Amino acid sequence: MLGFVPPLPQQPGRPPSAGHMIVCGDDALARRLAVELRYVYGERVTLLLPPGRDANSPETPLTQRGRAAALFGRMSAAMNRAGNGGGTTGGSGDTNAGVEAVRIMEAPEPSDDVLEEAGVDRAAALALVYDDDERNIRAALTARRLNPRLRLVIRLYNRKLGQHLEELLDQAAAVAMPGIHPALLDASTTVLSDADTAAPALAATALTGSSKIIQAEGLLLRAAERPPPRPGETADPGLCTLALLSSTTNDPAGAEGSDSSGDEAPQLLPDESAVAAATGRGTVVLEAVSRADPDRPATRMGGRGAPLAQVFSRRLRWSALGVAAAALALVIASLLTTEDTAIHSTYLTLLDLLGMNDPAEGAPPARQIIQILSGIAGLLLLPLLLAAVLEAFGTLRTASSLRRPPRGLSGHVVLLGLGKIGTRVLVRLRELDIPVVVVEEDPDARGIPLARSMHVPTVIGDVTQEGVLEAAKIRRARALLALTSIDTTNLEAALYARSVKPDLRVALRLYDDEFATAVYRTLRTAHPGALTRSRSVSHLAAPSFAVAMMGRQILGAVPVERKVMLFAALEVAGHPQLEGRTVEQAFRAGAWRVLAIDATPPADRTPDLAALPPYNPDGDAVPPPSGLVWDLHPGYVLRATDRVVIAATRRGLAELLRRQRSVVPRQ
Repeated sequence: MLGFVPPLPQQPGRPPSAGHMIVCGDDALARRLAVELRYVYGERVTLLLPPGRDANSPETPLTQRGRAAALFGRMSAAMNRAGNGGGTTGGSGDTNAGVEAVRIMEAPEPSDDVLEEAGVDRAAALALVYDDDERNIRAALTARRLNPRLRLVIRLYNRKLGQHLEELLDQAAAVAMPGIHPALLDASTTVLSDADTAAPALAATALTGSSKIIQAEGLLLRAAERPPPRPGETADPGLCTLALLSSTTNDPAGAEGSDSSGDEAPQLLPDESAVAAATGRGTVVLEAVSRADPDRPATRMGGRGAPLAQVFSRRLRWSALGVAAAALALVIASLLTTEDTAIHSTYLTLLDLLGMNDPAEGAPPARQIIQILSGIAGLLLLPLLLAAVLEAFGTLRTASSLRRPPRGLSGHVVLLGLGKIGTRVLVRLRELDIPVVVVEEDPDARGIPLARSMHVPTVIGDVTQEGVLEAAKIRRARALLALTSIDTTNLEAALYARSVKPDLRVALRLYDDEFATAVYRTLRTAHPGALTRSRSVSHLAAPSFAVAMMGRQILGAVPVERKVMLFAALEVAGHPQLEGRTVEQAFRAGAWRVLAIDATPPADRTPDLAALPPYNPDGDAVPPPSGLVWDLHPGYVLRATDRVVIAATRRGLAELLRRQRSVVPRQ
């Protein structure tokens, strides 16, 4: 039977046994992560929450502890129903049998005393997923001092600070554990960002047939969605088929599949027979592998045009072109009516334009007419030069201001909110060269400087006020991404946008799962001709944090409708499902698939496959070749010294890690 989460008040302080996992946080990610560890990986979990209500949902009557207990109760009931219905994948029985219930603690700060009460000195891993970076850093330094052998998973938005912190904590672990293996040292501290994890999926909801990017050893794996083939056509499987989309995914009124959708749900990692039998379903395929460019910046809107295009308006440029054409016509007329040379005719015309020439008294009538016309054309130069000076000064003055949406913009994505998530999504959309218009209420929001530097059109205003979405050209937009931190604001913006453009593609970021489900069903029913998607950042990010807590390297997570597929790097040693088997035999439909093998000798391997290999791009040396082999022969036998890249479901990867724990006990 599954462990039962007791109601309030919390369990008395029975000290946890060694090897448990601690999750500290103040929002939905902490609760999701605890659910992932407890009900997917079967780990013993202690959840530390602040007292009081969730700051992201102040209208919710339940406290943080109450919401966590309710979530665990729903998950326990769902797992009981799934277990009674047919067991688990792989036939291993109840993966949570014998595992204690989640221990919930409340404390305003993860202080020394609180962490000691949670058993940090005996824990296997600690996740610090507070929304405040400073609190996570302070708690990480404290935890490393209390237990140098502890595996730390830290949530940080600041990437550069995260890299420095990871090096510092790894160095502390190396000092405390001399001679530690590099792979274990690399897993001792992992810094992740929920914004970076969720941004690709949120950006992909604005596209049709979008691609998800996974990085491994300087290479980019592109998982691309493909629509069902037309009659008489054959779908290209790419390198392999990663998933079959649900049968209703291409129907705007159809529901997105989840684990509870039955036969209509998407199938992750199907075998060849399932792919052949799935007619009318879209697919997610591993389409291409290309080298990553570490120096490629996010593009500006407007491209890399001439400087004049950024300084002077189009109207002024056309006016200048008209005056130049008039001057050229006068030069040609002078050549045709007089016997002057081309240089002398040009010289006289310029003098006439600038009013510097003497009157052409006694000259032929043709010359006098040309001089009069040149004088009239010269009168146009003064307002033209004045307009150019004013526009140049105006451009310099507004160089640090935000760009407004241009008049002819269409086919763009309207992005609401430039917080942590919205900023990362903006970068992702611009990397894909998708035009974006941003709407943000706070002029000092986190992502405003980035939008200014990228020349992204931005509307400052409350999206719930009339006229704000119209200023963002919502009538000609291709999609709306509502990513503010307030559920009601996102919902109100979506409803208003649908009233303006009923067929608009809408993606909502909602914190509360039950509220998200109700909103999704209502919008789908009210607007059956438009695509509606709801996304939870915690649902997208929690699997990556959970795998990192298990001490395994997560290369990325690809959402497939409401399921998540994980890409991870594993050592074959200690995994009986892989070791000594061929690539074909190691494949288990619906659980895992071996995608690549690292052919690099073990002594020369980099611990972090997700990192770019070091090289000097300015020198003569070319980037070093990758040691990953993607075109695998089905008969290749996996050896204990091999390191592989696998695609796995959450439960499939959990089964691999559980089996390894049974082979290699905890120290």
